[in-house]
Amino acid sequence: MFKKQRAGNFLLFALFAGLSVVGKPVLAQQAAKPNILVIVTDDQRFNTIHALGNRYIQTPNMDRLKRRGVAFTRAHILGANSGAVCAPSRAMLLSGKPYYQLPECFMNAGCDYPTFPAYFRSQGYETFETGKWHNSREAFKSSFTTADNIFLGGMHQEQTGGHNTPRLYHFDSSGKYPAASQFTGDHFSSEYYAEAAVKYLEQKKDASPFLMYVAFTAPHDPRTPPAEFAKRYDSARIPLPLNYLPEHPFDNGEMEVRDEKLLPSPRDTNLVKKEIASYYAMITEVDDCIGKVLDALEKSGKANNTLIVFTADNGLAVGQHGLLGKQNLYDHSMRVPLIISGPGLPADTRRNALCTLTDIFPTLCEYAGLKTPEGLEGQSLLPVVKKTSSGRSEIYTAYKDVQRAVRTADNWKLIWYKVKGRETKQLFNLENDPAEMHNLSGKSAFFTRERQLSELLEKHMKEVNDSFVTKQPG
Repeated sequence: MFKKQRAGNFLLFALFAGLSVVGKPVLAQQAAKPNILVIVTDDQRFNTIHALGNRYIQTPNMDRLKRRGVAFTRAHILGANSGAVCAPSRAMLLSGKPYYQLPECFMNAGCDYPTFPAYFRSQGYETFETGKWHNSREAFKSSFTTADNIFLGGMHQEQTGGHNTPRLYHFDSSGKYPAASQFTGDHFSSEYYAEAAVKYLEQKKDASPFLMYVAFTAPHDPRTPPAEFAKRYDSARIPLPLNYLPEHPFDNGEMEVRDEKLLPSPRDTNLVKKEIASYYAMITEVDDCIGKVLDALEKSGKANNTLIVFTADNGLAVGQHGLLGKQNLYDHSMRVPLIISGPGLPADTRRNALCTLTDIFPTLCEYAGLKTPEGLEGQSLLPVVKKTSSGRSEIYTAYKDVQRAVRTADNWKLIWYKVKGRETKQLFNLENDPAEMHNLSGKSAFFTRERQLSELLEKHMKEVNDSFVTKQPG
């Protein structure tokens, strides 16, 4: 996808221990370092929260976070260099860097790499993890002082019981996690992760600061929500997406990936609506477990000194544009929820600045009053919160070697495909067409805009040494 770059990655990790606290936390002004709670869901797209405008879904605890904090309504992932989008996406979240700067061995397994939990650990934080870790085990060991109910993998496989019998690990201080130490659960995956987080908060009695990374595996398929949540959704009452199509209008280079085979094609409207109902029920179930963690945090007496970040690793089509998965560059797959709440931050507020998951690492640093490590691509979002910055002017996204896109702050988007000898472009005015239904590429009235975005995208690809810019279609 991208040619290798040498960026002194391990030198950066070695320098972590030498960095020191510089002043007080920027917004919170606490006497002690603020605690950090980062909650990540799996495959949850940006518009699946009731309080942010989706009246068909029940998310009382995500709503609770939104009422207490700042919702970033144009948060993006940067794409992926594999069909398992969550692995590079979580790597970018953890590292504050885009994937073309990350070693392949960090994406799934094989090497250590600097993460924000490792950095906060070097600054005196106790770091805890539960749930999904789809990156290297070496990085897990350096990142966390303790953990429980750990899932090392991408998804709960349907053939082994899916979410109902998750295969998990207890904490292994050696970092080896041999297969023989794995245990099989007997209830839904989200409950195990919530239980571990709640137990940690209940047992955390000393005053040292903590950073918790709670990474759920829902609503990723298999979408088999517990009956109490499934019965809340009647697929007959759920409308099809505005941009529903029975088939994608052309080959986007990833039509045969596993996600796209979960339903037959052309898509059947009733089956798509049932899939959406199950997807919503899975989100409501994980929302319920998030509520248990929030309740435990409040009961612990530490909520008034804790910054909470809620986000997801990628979105999902579920019938939009004739697609089911996340292996594309449309907004439904690239945009994710992002809500940040904590002492000193405004409540029930929205910011529409363009931002990415790489921005979370430097945001945590600035909030906690820590020096941000050099070399991060991410940008702190606190200036956006304080309205001293309008955020990024554009965002670039990519999928494998077949799709590239640029989205600008003034709501224009160009997607460029090179697939099997065919080159295709899509141009969208997201202000007038947020569902990306009307392709303006090739229309004379928008020739100048298309040329500007094409040049902007080419310039970026050359800067990052992306071979897509010189690749011939095919």
